[in-house]
Amino acid sequence: MERQVSILDGGTFVVSDLRGNIEHSVNRPLGLFHLDTRFLSEWILTIDGVVPAALSTDDVQYFQAQFFLVPRPAAMYVQSTLSVVRTRFAGDGFHEDLLLMNHDKSPVDLDVRIRAAADFADLFEVKDMLEKRGEHYHRVEDNRLVLGYRRERFVRETWISASQPARIEPGGLAFRVHIEPHGTWSTCLDVLAAIDGLEERHSRVKYAHGESHARPNIGTSLESWLDRAPRLITSNDALARTYQRSLIDLAALRFFSKLMPDAAIPAAGLPWFMAAFGRDSVITSLQALPFVPELSRSTLRYLARRQGTRRDDFRDEEPGKILHEVRWGELTAFEERPHSPYFGAADSTPLFLILLDEYERWTGDAELVLSMEHAARAALQWIDEWGDRDGDGYVEYDTRNPATGLENQCWKDSWDAIVFHDGSLAPRPLACCEIQGYVYDAKVRSARLARELWRDPELAARLEREAEELKRRFNQDFWLDDRGFFALALDGQKRRVDSLTSNIGHLLWSGIVEESRAERVVEHLLGPRLFSGWGVRTMADDEGGYNPIGYHVGTVWPHDNSLIALGLQRYGFSVEAGRVATSNLAAASFFHYRLPEAFAGYPRELTKFPVEYPTACSPQAWAAGAPLLFLRVLLGLEPVGNRLVVDPAVPAELGEIRLLDIPGRWGRSDAFGRARPGPEGHGPI
Repeated sequence: MERQVSILDGGTFVVSDLRGNIEHSVNRPLGLFHLDTRFLSEWILTIDGVVPAALSTDDVQYFQAQFFLVPRPAAMYVQSTLSVVRTRFAGDGFHEDLLLMNHDKSPVDLDVRIRAAADFADLFEVKDMLEKRGEHYHRVEDNRLVLGYRRERFVRETWISASQPARIEPGGLAFRVHIEPHGTWSTCLDVLAAIDGLEERHSRVKYAHGESHARPNIGTSLESWLDRAPRLITSNDALARTYQRSLIDLAALRFFSKLMPDAAIPAAGLPWFMAAFGRDSVITSLQALPFVPELSRSTLRYLARRQGTRRDDFRDEEPGKILHEVRWGELTAFEERPHSPYFGAADSTPLFLILLDEYERWTGDAELVLSMEHAARAALQWIDEWGDRDGDGYVEYDTRNPATGLENQCWKDSWDAIVFHDGSLAPRPLACCEIQGYVYDAKVRSARLARELWRDPELAARLEREAEELKRRFNQDFWLDDRGFFALALDGQKRRVDSLTSNIGHLLWSGIVEESRAERVVEHLLGPRLFSGWGVRTMADDEGGYNPIGYHVGTVWPHDNSLIALGLQRYGFSVEAGRVATSNLAAASFFHYRLPEAFAGYPRELTKFPVEYPTACSPQAWAAGAPLLFLRVLLGLEPVGNRLVVDPAVPAELGEIRLLDIPGRWGRSDAFGRARPGPEGHGPI
């Protein structure tokens, strides 16, 4: 697949080819997208009727890209005499500077055109290749081209203008260009995403000619963001580059909402999930907590404000439940997808409670936790009264909106993710194993908060009793004695779903696994059926549902692996945690040091390099957060009271790692670790 170039800013992102062009494609999500709608589906530069060829592309800055082109590929002894540079900045649309340079001793006259079109497809219409139902229109006014779409009250327009005189046509802009010998010609092109076509609400795109520094909608600049994060010094260049890429991607994916304009939360990923997500934002914030703790604070505040307050079957909302996602596109407006926000996730609520405790442990921000007491109590009540649908002590899920609700409401939310060993689908309601682990951990952590901060020892004692009983029953009801691992789920008939999956690693992270069974779980996670050599697969390769390029049934997910590594470390398996971490970090080098959402589960000895998953999000928030969590695991970072404990176990291939100025309730602290000689090459000196 040809490499794509993506730039983004908040709810706006632009995906093009290496020439900067956007061509309508059924299998590539190219375009200008803003708040879940594609405002440009075509944007093609031609010079004298020819599409220029790419020389090089610079997309180091997340909000900006430069494309260096020539009008046509040059022969070995026939040099091009014209250079083309496109510089593009994303923000409420995009600003593009187009520069032509004539290197010849003779003048040139050129026909320069930009072909433009907008299908105004909802992001899910792009993903699922659905047809539009409304009316497209266009008009030329005030020296700009307006492309529009209307379906009843839903109106979207794209406004296109240029700084140089142009012939404006329904299909784009045309320029008659004359350039003197060794001269230049340039124009500015503005493409504005106008939500409702109202002039008083939309004036200009975010960036103008000559601006080259990122101006985030809120929060800190990219430079300040990087300066405030801990500084990594390592002998491993790939690790250093992956760390830098992760921080930049997390900065790029910061998303702000009118509900809370003073703080940013991480959007889930480009292109499909540039929106607020409960589960994804929580896990990303957890991964990034020792590095950029402000993400956790913002995520907690946002999710508490969006917490469910009533029963709404269409949106799967229930009192105390934490949302799954927020959308703004046409399908949401016309109820072809559930109203936004949508609450179809059973794991977001316990994860919210886990993050609340973890945030306080790292930062000491008791004020925020005290302000969240009502939201936390509501979340605990949801777990017991709504999450446990049949009163058996486990949290189950099943959508109350069979027309458009999510079938699976765990992190593996594709329709075929929860299957038996023979590959048959497990009927709902489903009690997935890792959700029970999250609930256990949430109750243990909430008990601490109740005792130490909310001054409610009675609640603390009750939560501790419930957690202990849940752990006892879980280890009894979910354990498959004949196969030596925990069931993926209990299905609607309380049968154990007996597939071997990566979910068992999340159980280690939560602490719900009895010590006597931990070693068996670890053997499976690092055994050849689950471990590909590049990481732990989502499903073992001898299961009936296994597919190495199936979304949740055989691929390797870096975020999944990062939680597994943290779980391995929790149970004292530091060598195995290092193996999971280094395998994923090695894969990052093959993806330009940016871990994607997922990649294929083929064994390493077969492919020699990790194989791309065709529709993976990149950048993706919890994939960007995975290297940060791997660093925490490798250095053994853990807050204990008002100090940071460092207990490193660094694999030989990573050499020496120094992480300086780690923020926390202790102020700033440093961590050091290097591999020690030995048969495994693991361990601290």
